[in-house]
Amino acid sequence: MLDSIIKSKTRLRLLIKFFISQANRGYLNGLATEMNESTNSIRKELNNLYDAGYLVKVKNENKIEYQANSKHPMFDIITKVIHKHLGIEDMIEAVLERMGNVKKIILVGDYAKGIDSGKIEAFLIGDNLDMEYITNLEKKVEKLIKRKISFYLANKFFGKKPYIILFSDEKK
Repeated sequence: MLDSIIKSKTRLRLLIKFFISQANRGYLNGLATEMNESTNSIRKELNNLYDAGYLVKVKNENKIEYQANSKHPMFDIITKVIHKHLGIEDMIEAVLERMGNVKKIILVGDYAKGIDSGKIEAFLIGDNLDMEYITNLEKKVEKLIKRKISFYLANKFFGKKPYIILFSDEKK
């Protein structure tokens, strides 16, 4: 979807990295290694996104880290578009539709780190979740979003960061 609008694959990968979760950060060499790209191509796209106001720079010891600019007027829209591009919104909608008492949906693995690897892993936290329906749902959602998906069921979640809470009905 977005790859037909954003011709630079590096730019798209950076947008996914930073806008899938506001907590994601990265510095030049780390991003180049993570994305298996040259530092020059990463630097060029980071500068373009920074100059446009989509990213901010944060000095961390002797490194400059980049992260999404949550104060940018388009932040919420870009985040929503990235989630739509990855199929996360469709996945949430399908999960909540008929599967039982879902309290939380937590994204883990590569996508929580901002890496579009093609495999989405999500914990479904709740009571009396319909395992048969969930198994069938995985196949349907995979066709819909064109990515491999794995749901893990639990009553509670004690995972380590990074993870992203995509949905929660619990009061803070």
